Amino acid sequence: MSTRIAFLKGHGTENDFVILPDPDNAIELSPAAVAALCDRRAGIGGDGVLHVVRSAAHPEARRMAGEAEWFMDYRNSDGSIAEMCGNGVRVFARYLQHAGHVAEGDLAIATRGGVKRAHIAKDGDVTVGMGGSRLPEGDVTVRVGERSWPARNVNMGNPHAVAFVADLAHAGDLYTPPPVSPEGAYPEGVNVEFVVDRGPRHVAMRVHERGSGETRSCGTGACAVAVATARRDGADPAVTGTPATYTVDVPGGRLVITERPDGQIEMTGPAVIVAEGTIDGEWLENALR
Repeated sequence: MSTRIAFLKGHGTENDFVILPDPDNAIELSPAAVAALCDRRAGIGGDGVLHVVRSAAHPEARRMAGEAEWFMDYRNSDGSIAEMCGNGVRVFARYLQHAGHVAEGDLAIATRGGVKRAHIAKDGDVTVGMGGSRLPEGDVTVRVGERSWPARNVNMGNPHAVAFVADLAHAGDLYTPPPVSPEGAYPEGVNVEFVVDRGPRHVAMRVHERGSGETRSCGTGACAVAVATARRDGADPAVTGTPATYTVDVPGGRLVITERPDGQIEMTGPAVIVAEGTIDGEWLENALR
């Protein structure tokens, strides 16, 4: 590991990330290193790490190198690997623009959830094509304390359980994963969203992200919420031929989600680079002892 490692800090609707530019995939990014970097008291602090690698240099992304030059090697704050992070893709796109790798307009980003298409607008917002959703069969129930709710099972490349509640406070502190039944429904864990209505096609949510706890925003979660709400409302663009757009308020801001008749989902929201600097290699080595 080099003596000093370049990093940036960014966020999308306050879902915040440590960004590690590493085009040649030279940094050995262990789970312990990720957890140390994301520690909000003893490290830099973040909901996760965006490891920026050229697709051709990463064994998990080489097959996508012909479509997307850059691979978002995303890690949760506990060091675990995630398939996708919607807010992370927007911040990743903003970093590529900040570093001069891309300009305003369209770009492709490789992720473990496949190649994602993004558009950087002149007003600063970033739109990401999030792919389609899957709605697995089976009843799921979410519980917090003495309360429980039926939840909609939505897969956005990662699993979500969406529960509609009367009050977001009913979600509790979300420090630990809310119990989901039946046991074994999500063998690799699940993101749990609690949702309330704010108005026509306008909802608000809180989320427990697996591997991170409660976060200020979750992009794939907002997409899952929009899809679950549309189906609850009787809206299915594949049937009606009309796009369904929902505004989703998260604790850190606002996202706009559109599901198109072809099943593709687009997410639009802000992405901000906050700071950049260097990590002291000796500190990181000591943190791993």
